[in-house]
Amino acid sequence: MAPILDEHALEFISHSPEQTRRLGAHVGALLQGGDTVCLEGALGSGKTCFAQGIGRGWGVVQPLISPSYVLIREYQRPPSPVTLFHVDLYRLTDLDEAYGLGLDEFLGDRQAISVIEWAERARELMPVEHLWIKLDPAGNTRRLISFVAQGERHPELLRQFRRTAFGV
Repeated sequence: MAPILDEHALEFISHSPEQTRRLGAHVGALLQGGDTVCLEGALGSGKTCFAQGIGRGWGVVQPLISPSYVLIREYQRPPSPVTLFHVDLYRLTDLDEAYGLGLDEFLGDRQAISVIEWAERARELMPVEHLWIKLDPAGNTRRLISFVAQGERHPELLRQFRRTAFGV
């Protein structure tokens, strides 16, 4: 499937977990402090796989591990002062629990990049500036991946991603 070209949206099919990681790596290479990437999708849809690619592309040395039980993992890329926060909101039962995690302390902060799995569980907390990525199973290994960029910075990030991933 060819990518749908729109300033704020992009949709395409990934054919394998490795392709999903590579696409995540393209996003990760473009991220800057203050960026927020929201990942939405059912269990097994590829959110963690995409997040692992983001970490690899951004330059995290160790592999990203699902933060399902600890909820938030922090990663560094020396000598950068920016911290990548990998958040998993799956176990939250209400918005008050999300507030209790202290997400508001780093979401949108110039010294932080936030990658949030199950972001729809705390949609109200997400900053206006974000890249929303929805992953939907489309077969055993295929995933329909939909991007929606919000704010001023993230449409430009999506344009850069389109150029690096698809050459358009």
